[in-house]
Amino acid sequence: MTESLDSTRAAAWRAYIEASQRLVTQLEDDLRADSDLSFADYHVLVLLSEAPGQRLRMGELAGRLVFSPSRLTYQISSMQRRGLVSKEACPDDRRGSEAVLTAAGLLALAEAAPHHLASVRTHLMDDLDDAEVACLTRVFERLGHRLRAARSTSTTHTTSQGATDARDHR
Repeated sequence: MTESLDSTRAAAWRAYIEASQRLVTQLEDDLRADSDLSFADYHVLVLLSEAPGQRLRMGELAGRLVFSPSRLTYQISSMQRRGLVSKEACPDDRRGSEAVLTAAGLLALAEAAPHHLASVRTHLMDDLDDAEVACLTRVFERLGHRLRAARSTSTTHTTSQGATDARDHR
């Protein structure tokens, strides 16, 4: 049986869960009110705007967003219908496809960014001092790195195990 959290860690966990959910909900509400973009739309637009050629392979984009392939397909299809992105075959590998930022998507991002930044500042950053910002950065970079590595290891293990299982059942 797993050992329970001590009261200090339990309080930290609950505070994190409740505050992070409230923060994401508030940022999403503000973003939708100011731009008609969802938080997921905005994140896709940011990642594509920062990518070389403003395009990313669908698998890489799914990994960076922490989306399943089906969730990304749904997200990109929704954004395509609104003209924010297009989906194109990869120039170097016709089997794959890329999400590509459109001019309309770049304009939507440029219009939404100042309002979103103001929301992030108001609801999070302006309430933190420099030491707290540094602490949050260290903690979440470390956790993010560890969780990405663990997911990569489990995906590799699952894929290899699936291949082994498939060979065993031939």
